[in-house]
Amino acid sequence: MVESKHMLRGLTIASFLESTIVPIPLEAVLVPLMQAKRDKLWLLALMATVGCVIGAVFGYTIGYYLFDAIGQDLIQWFSSEKQFETIKHKMDVQGFWFVLSLGIVPVPFQIAMLAAGATQYSIGLFILATVIARSLRYFALALIVKIIGNQAEHVIKKYKVKAMIAISIVVAGLWWVLS
Repeated sequence: MVESKHMLRGLTIASFLESTIVPIPLEAVLVPLMQAKRDKLWLLALMATVGCVIGAVFGYTIGYYLFDAIGQDLIQWFSSEKQFETIKHKMDVQGFWFVLSLGIVPVPFQIAMLAAGATQYSIGLFILATVIARSLRYFALALIVKIIGNQAEHVIKKYKVKAMIAISIVVAGLWWVLS
C-alpha cells in the first residue's frame, strides 16, 4: 500500500471501515504508513479524518433511520443492550462532549454514532465533535511521527494509555468549564 497510487484512497476507505464496521484501531496501519511516507504526514492525517467523518455520518444515518429495524443487531455486534442504554442516556445529557471524548479515545466509535442517530442528536454538532476528535487523534499521531520519527510506534504503544487518560481529563475539564 505504501507505494501504491491508491494509497490515499485506500487509507480513506480503511478509515471509513474502521469507523463503521471494523472495530480495530486505524493506528495499526496509520503510524507505520506515516513513518514510511513522512513527506505526506499531514495529508495522511487528513484523509484518515475524512474517511472517519464519512463513516461517522454513515453510522449516524443508520442510527437515525434504521435503528428500529437493525439497531438491536448492531448493538449485539458492538456492545450490549445495557451499555447502549448508558450511552444513549449520555447522548441525551452530554451530547457534544460525549461524542468528542469517544472520538478521541481508542474505543469503538460505532456505538456513539448509532446512539447519536437513534436519539436524533443534532447532526451538525455530531459532525463538529467528530471532526474535532478525529483531527486531534490523527494529526497528533502525525505530529508524533514528525518529531520522533522511527521511534514513534514504540513511543505511542508505551504511552497510549497515559495519553488517553490525560486527553480524557482535558476534555472532561473543558466540558465542566464550558457547561
